[in-house]
Amino acid sequence: MQAKELRKGTAVIYQNEIHIVTDYRLGTPGNLRSFVQASLKNIKTGRVISNKFASDENFERAILEPRDCQFLYKDEQGYHFMDMESYHNFPLSPEILGEFKEYLKENMTLKIAFYDGNPVTVDFPKVVTLKVIESPPWVKGDSVSNNLKPVVCETGLKINVPIFIDEGTMIKINTETGEYTGRA
Repeated sequence: MQAKELRKGTAVIYQNEIHIVTDYRLGTPGNLRSFVQASLKNIKTGRVISNKFASDENFERAILEPRDCQFLYKDEQGYHFMDMESYHNFPLSPEILGEFKEYLKENMTLKIAFYDGNPVTVDFPKVVTLKVIESPPWVKGDSVSNNLKPVVCETGLKINVPIFIDEGTMIKINTETGEYTGRA
């Protein structure tokens, strides 16, 4: 594939290692040749490279195999998942999950992409539903403006929510922004 065909989330082999495109922009300065400004995240190291490429530069596409996997538990080896087809259990490192590990609940099913039999990326849903387990009381009179208060969810995630949210309430959270989006 050519650089102008790169899109966010595409897996490519760059410098003999798998990278995921995290950002992409096509530039055409005046009458000069067009270029692609892309950020590539190395799957193994997590390092992000930002580079300019000629729009006709060639890349080898990495073919990823998505599988449904269920989150089981977390221990010192990592976050353990089970492949729903083969029932094979495997741990994932916190580096692969990134900031999304705060949204993992037991028995949650996610799509995990594999390359040569090894898990490389996790596809998280845009919105997750979590239960509030700690919520400080609000004082009458606090509702003058759009006030927020910190709460703790069942996964340990701390988030700011409107003051009317109480313990036991199921809330929706945007996994891209980490913000409260509404009651479930």
